[in-house]
Amino acid sequence: MSSSSLSSPALFRAFPALKTLPWLGLASLPTPLQDGSDALPGFDFGALHIKRDDRTHPQYGGNKVRKLSFLLARMQEQGLKHVITFGAAGSNHTLATALCANSLGMKSTVILGPQHNSAHVRENLLSYPSGATLLPADWQDFSGTAGQCFHRLWHGEGTPPCIIPAGGSSAPGTVGYVDAAFELKEQILEGLLPEPDFIYMPAGTLGSCVGLALGLLAAGLNSRVMAVSVTAPPFANMKRAKALFQGCLQLLRNHDPTFPVFTSDEMPLTLREDYFGEDYALFTPEGMEAVHIARAALGLQLEGVYTGKTFAALLGDSSDGRLEGKNILFWNTHGINAQGTAAASKDTQDWSSLPIPLQKYFTEALQPLDKEG
Repeated sequence: MSSSSLSSPALFRAFPALKTLPWLGLASLPTPLQDGSDALPGFDFGALHIKRDDRTHPQYGGNKVRKLSFLLARMQEQGLKHVITFGAAGSNHTLATALCANSLGMKSTVILGPQHNSAHVRENLLSYPSGATLLPADWQDFSGTAGQCFHRLWHGEGTPPCIIPAGGSSAPGTVGYVDAAFELKEQILEGLLPEPDFIYMPAGTLGSCVGLALGLLAAGLNSRVMAVSVTAPPFANMKRAKALFQGCLQLLRNHDPTFPVFTSDEMPLTLREDYFGEDYALFTPEGMEAVHIARAALGLQLEGVYTGKTFAALLGDSSDGRLEGKNILFWNTHGINAQGTAAASKDTQDWSSLPIPLQKYFTEALQPLDKEG
């Protein structure tokens, strides 16, 4: 996964002093916009556009590449060579981290917890680079597994590994979506879309949603983030959102004291829990219907864990009349490659080389609503 940036961050153009923030050109920026205003005649919008963050990189796009451009830059600046990070078995974040780290000559260890099975889980598990180590663990054992791994690597390699939290949702990672808001403002000023009233985005570990909300404030835009929760409350809640907001803001002001000050109560973000369903990574009928509508009407490749549920919220709000006359932006965060698949998978028989606890995803049935399998 080579560096392929087409532009420096829009954030740096707005606040040149922030160029002191470590950054790597991992993402192809700006990501394009798609006009879908006339593609869904049964739904009522003023305008509908799609922000194509599935195209942040030709090998494996999605929202994580923006975050990793800042996270791995800090790691590189500190001379660290091995990253530990976390996620569920089908995590987009852990895969993107391993691919990006590998492209920079870094090693990665990913600690993976159990989740409901899907074709997407299988695709991601088969797509890790050879420099990645996969460690399956039960959720309650994550801390202990991470601690043991940290000390073993430090002792064995002579330098401590870098720990990146789940989803890349730390202050430096969140900056990636502050930058995205300024990128969006530039596209609005270019006349590529009207200023959105509402921006629909999946809310997993909240870094992308919070960064975008902070960036909207700083850029002087009046849009509001409709953050559609796809994870359980310990990961997606307003207390966590406010802490990320304040931490990211403080980081930015440490590098540029002229960056504007806001309180977390000003954050233009609504956390939606009504499309979550029964569990993380468990598909919902509404979400899968939205996946099929998006594919047929817009040519979008969504999935049932994150983007399908978010697009379902958008369609549901439209059906309820909440979006009449409103300008809507759907931020597509799904990680796919140029061929439109989740990742550049190896031969499907390679699953037998995975750690034994992960092999069950290839022998057990997919969840009932997974029509993609």
